[in-house]
Amino acid sequence: MTSKHAPRSANPVDVHVGARVRLRRQVMKMSQEKLGDQLGVTFQQVQKYERGTNRVGASRLWRLSQVLEVPVSYFFEGMTDQIEAGEFGENDQMPIVYDFINSSDGVALAKAVSQIKNKAVRRQILELARSLAKDSAAKSD
Repeated sequence: MTSKHAPRSANPVDVHVGARVRLRRQVMKMSQEKLGDQLGVTFQQVQKYERGTNRVGASRLWRLSQVLEVPVSYFFEGMTDQIEAGEFGENDQMPIVYDFINSSDGVALAKAVSQIKNKAVRRQILELARSLAKDSAAKSD
């Protein structure tokens, strides 16, 4: 039986939505304080949303989509069936993706790549990254 006051672990869906909020906010170069002002909450509350420790309600998610200028579906893009089930497999890369999205390099890379309109060029960048990752893995073996 769980204590009423025991800390709960963040739900993977809430973590995913929070990571998408953080990514979009940073791409827009918006502070947590400014986002909080637009939502009518404190910057601390924005931090909790971004970490997934506090769930974003439907009306707040709607407002987030307006403030961040994205459709509501944006917050769920990239979510897998495993996340929806609340499970991460041993070889699942989603925790790595969240760590990367929450890094300054991840945000900078996402912003730069999102500004490239040519799909073929974006695909070449992806292939380059895959190639570099393979080289790096081979050198560490």
